[in-house]
Parts: sequence; structure tokens; C-alpha cells
Amino acid sequence: MKVNIPMVVTAADTIKRTITGTIVTWNEQGNTSVGPTVFSADSIEMKPVKLLLEHDRTRPIGKMVAHNVTKAGIEATFKIANTMAGEDALVEATEGLRDGFSVGAQINEWTNVKGVMQITSATLDEVSLVTDPAIDSARVKEVAASETEEVKEDSDLATADSDKPTEGDQVSDTTAPAPAVEEAVEAAKVEATSPRPAFYTRPRLDPSPVKYLEATIKATLGDESARQYVAAAADTTDNAGLVPTRQLSEVINGLANTTRSNIDAISTGVLPDAGMSFEIPKITVLPTVAEVAEAGTPSETDQNAAFVTVTVKKYSGAQKFSVELLDRSSPLFLTELLNNMSAQYAKVTDTAVNAALIAGATADATTLATYPTAAELLGFVSRGAASVYSNTQRFARNIIANTSQWANLMTLNDSGRPIYMASQPQNAGGVVSPTSIRGVVAGLDLYVTANTAATTDTDGSMLIVDPAAYTFYESPTFQLRADVIGSGEIYVSLYGYGAIATKIGAGAFKINKT
Repeated sequence: MKVNIPMVVTAADTIKRTITGTIVTWNEQGNTSVGPTVFSADSIEMKPVKLLLEHDRTRPIGKMVAHNVTKAGIEATFKIANTMAGEDALVEATEGLRDGFSVGAQINEWTNVKGVMQITSATLDEVSLVTDPAIDSARVKEVAASETEEVKEDSDLATADSDKPTEGDQVSDTTAPAPAVEEAVEAAKVEATSPRPAFYTRPRLDPSPVKYLEATIKATLGDESARQYVAAAADTTDNAGLVPTRQLSEVINGLANTTRSNIDAISTGVLPDAGMSFEIPKITVLPTVAEVAEAGTPSETDQNAAFVTVTVKKYSGAQKFSVELLDRSSPLFLTELLNNMSAQYAKVTDTAVNAALIAGATADATTLATYPTAAELLGFVSRGAASVYSNTQRFARNIIANTSQWANLMTLNDSGRPIYMASQPQNAGGVVSPTSIRGVVAGLDLYVTANTAATTDTDGSMLIVDPAAYTFYESPTFQLRADVIGSGEIYVSLYGYGAIATKIGAGAFKINKT
């Protein structure tokens, strides 16, 4: 079980690109994704984690670089990436727009104390920068706006000290700089040290030649407003080639991400270092124990085992392009190519796991509508949980839904009150958010996937899973780069190996089509 609890940022430093704050306060109740929650002292096992935006794993903006566990809670410092999203996060934390921390933790041990989850053991999974913290009084304490501001202050102090006459110096009015010269020197110092704006608002233009000539003269004399006017007026020229079209380093990509919800919903392991298949022993017959009479013969049945053979699959993608493209294009080209290959690798492996879950799952004997009602969903969960437990002797813990079923879950209501987006305990059937692909449905952790092998929105579009019944064994991903000498081209390949072990097929339970 995972839980998200919000806290607040206490400091942001845009020079060092760090954000610091309390991420957890011990024994203080907060409203989390599973309801009222309290972390006991020293209940979180720390590890280096990423800083996300609003618990969205596709939007990392930094990573933890330091933490301090105190009697009151945990304070942490995060290094923010030099990206547009990172810049926005620093500004939002500085301005108090997004100044809250929320931790995502894997809950290991907990108790229920009068309706409040008392967590005694958990493992930190991630930390997010969020808009609404639980404690409104804790906010950003200090912000360094820009590095150039500090340089300006140091420069001014040094100048002021150097201008002071020392004891014994003779000061003469004839050697003092003229006011105009002094002002010019001061203006030059300010100009050299003042921060340059990243953006400015284009001045409203008066197209008359007289106005343009006036602005040109004023700009020559140092008038900044006039200089902006001239720059904006020159930018409207119709002469081809005089105004080059700029291209930003930002890349719009609405086609891929690296989310693997199906793999996250099952167990994972490291792929063996050799071979294209491997075997896992599986008990097929148990020894027996039975009631016997005094001095009677014990029940005797031999334990037997067989081997589950797991096939290793290779997942690979490649692109060949000219050396000219590599030499004469932006470095962003190769970076984005590798990022998209990684995203496609994530998609194909996650879809393969979804297909294995559907193939091995027990089909619900009760046929449901395409999109179940609240009552039908509870029936599906109860039958699935019982089926998984009876076949694996373990509990179902996760439910996987495709995006259409996710949309339906958010519409389920009790007399018009949404039961999967409600915060009142007496009305809540779980927590499902339209801004997150994680949640809780009828006591099961929800994983929303767009990587589905289901051909319809019914058969296999929702799965109840015991994570230990399926394991995805995976190798690291590799990059292969080769030069094609004959054609002067470059061949780039990304590949990896994975094996899906269906240990107990009935450890998954799938919705049945009507």
C-alpha cells in the first residue's frame, strides 16, 4: 500500500537551485490518499528519491541531495534540474504558488486508531512539490532571487569602501569627477551587474517615421524604452533573411512517456546473467498431515515439484541517420531520440506484461456491463479477491484498469455524490483522481494503464492481481552505436532483455465481457 501525505516547503534557493523543507512531521495527522494518517516517529526508511510535480512520475523536476531526521520529523533538500519545469518550480515555490511537500511512501506496518491510520513502518518512494500543503502556517522562509543581485551588492559595497578617503588623504574639489561622469560610471556599474530579463513585453508601436527617428536618437543616448521600441520596429521588417526564426530547446511530445503501470502492479526481479530461458521450481504436490489413531500410521504423501520454464525475450529499437544530421543539428536531436526510444521500450515491455496477465487470469463467471456500476464493481472486486486467495493462498492487492474503465470509475456515485473522489470516510469507496494514474478502489491499489492488450473495454480491461503471482525479470537497457563507413551513416540501437514469469496464472482475475 502506498500513501501520499502533504507537508510544506520551508526554503528555496534559486542560486544553488535547491528547495528545502519539512517533508514529514511525526505524530501529526494529515489527510492522505487513504484518509486520515499519522506517521510515528522514525517510521520512514529513507533512500534517495526524485522530486516530482503533484505525484506525477512522468514529471520529475529534481532529486534529493540531503536529509535530516529530527525528533520533530524529516527535513530534506532537493536539487532542482535546469529545465523549464525546474525553473517554474523554483518560481512557484518562491512566490508561494506551489510551496507544499507531499511524500509518497510504501506502507509496511500500520494500525487503525479510531479511524486514523497510524503508520509504524514505511519506505520512502518519492516526494512531490504540491499546491496545497496540510499545514498552512509553514511557508518559504528565504529565497535568493538571482545570482546577479548578490554580485551587485558586493560590487556596490566594494565601490563604496574604495571611495571613502583614508586618514591623511587630501580631497580636492578640482579632482572630483563631474556629476555627469559620476552618473555615467554608476549607470555602467548598474548595467553590468543588473539581471537581464528572460522575457519582455513588446512595446506598442507608433509606425510613423517621426516616432521611429525620435526613438533611434533616444536609444543612442541610452534610453531603454526607446531601444526596445527600435528593436520591436526592426522585427517587423518584411525583408527576407533579416529576421531569423528562432527555435526553442523545448520539445513538444504528446505521443510517449516511460510509465509502466502493469509492471509496477506486479513483482520484479533481476534477469539471470546468461541463457535465453531459465527455470523456477514450483511445488505441485504437498505432503499430507492427517488425524490418526493412537499408534496409527502417519499420513504419508510425497512432496513433488516441477519447473516453470521462463522464456527470455529481447526488446529492441534502432534508427539510422546521416553523419551530417548528427554534426549539423542541435544536440537535442540525439537526446530526444534516445528519450523516445526509452519511452517505446517502456511501452512494449509494459504491454507484454499486460498481455501475460490477461492470458493467465481467471475470467469472472459473472458477466458485467461494459462499464460496471458501483454495485457491480464491488461484486467484481469481492469475487476476484476470493478467487485469487483460493488459488494462491495470498491476498489480491492491486487492480489494473485501462483508461476507459478509469473514466467510468470516476463517475460512480452514491445518489449523485462521487464515491471514488470523495473525502468523507462514510461516503468514500476509495480515491481516484483525474490528475493521477494511481489511487485506491475498494481497498485495492489502483494502477491505470494506457498500455493494454485488451481488445475491448470489458474482457481483460480490469484485472485484480496478487503481485507475487507474476514477476517481470529484466536486464538493464543497452545502447549500441555503430558507424556505417560505406554510406557515412550512424546506427543507434537501444535494447534490453525481459522475461515474464507466470508463477500462478490464477493469481489474476479479469472482468468478463457481456
